[in-house]
Amino acid sequence: MKIINKIVIIIIAVVGLYATLLIASDISTISDKISSFKIEFLPIIILLVTSGWFVIFARWHLLLKNSKIFIPKKDSLLIFLSGFALTIIPGKVGELIKSQLLKTKFEVPRSKTVPIVMLEQLYTLIGLVIVSFFGIWFFELGAYVLGFFTALLIFAFILISSRKVFNKLISIFGRRKLTARFVEPLSSSYDTIKQSTKGPIVFYASTLTTIFWLIEAVVVYFVLLSFGIDSIEFLRVIPTYATSLMLGFLSFLPMGLGVVEGSLASFFSLQGIEVSLSLTVVIIIRIFTRWYGVAVGFLALRLSGGLTFDEESAKT
Repeated sequence: MKIINKIVIIIIAVVGLYATLLIASDISTISDKISSFKIEFLPIIILLVTSGWFVIFARWHLLLKNSKIFIPKKDSLLIFLSGFALTIIPGKVGELIKSQLLKTKFEVPRSKTVPIVMLEQLYTLIGLVIVSFFGIWFFELGAYVLGFFTALLIFAFILISSRKVFNKLISIFGRRKLTARFVEPLSSSYDTIKQSTKGPIVFYASTLTTIFWLIEAVVVYFVLLSFGIDSIEFLRVIPTYATSLMLGFLSFLPMGLGVVEGSLASFFSLQGIEVSLSLTVVIIIRIFTRWYGVAVGFLALRLSGGLTFDEESAKT
């Protein structure tokens, strides 16, 4: 499958990027830094990351329920986790595999599920902006990035409020080969999107997403502590991490690859952490917060039957 070939290329690129970062910052020094990792923090970090998944799974299930889509929770969880496997596809459009799985396994039309996958990304951004406010006064650069993304969210809601503008955006998606087959279901799903961005659903979905990002910020804080770094306050960690993620979001690269790592390492260095240690910490953070999820996602994709799809079935 072409999609698998793309994933392999991206993974090779990631390995190459991380290897380059490590070599450029003195591999022997990096080895010493990694050996200083306090293993007692590992169970806590894994538990926190995994619990964060269940928080945003609750959001996923809530959005399905709001759209009158009812499937067994076990299957819903597997489908949700399957989306992690393809987050390495640029723009996170790989998560549309969840829409295909729902159609194949439960005959749920894509016109009902594609907008839910898109809305997940909107709520992800909303939660990221909200959580940034918790410590934005500690990180001046983050204030500018936060201001831009707040304006972006306002624009997004204006976009959703206008069917005409919404349809113009859909036509842009139609020009991209990767998303072209989802244009038809998305263009007929305006009402679903409208329904999921008003009333109590906005509060609950945004709250769950904010909790998720707070958990990830705690993970970052514990990774810092595991390397003996206690000079950065938790309230400073939040906007620092959130800003690097938002910059990665702007890049449209798979998982903000390179942008998140580079910006976060730079931010840590500006806050007094030596470069080699910053790079080491950032790579470990990304392994726990993203690559651990990608690995679990492929396992879920296999269990859900997603790896058996061929290109022809994906077009049905």
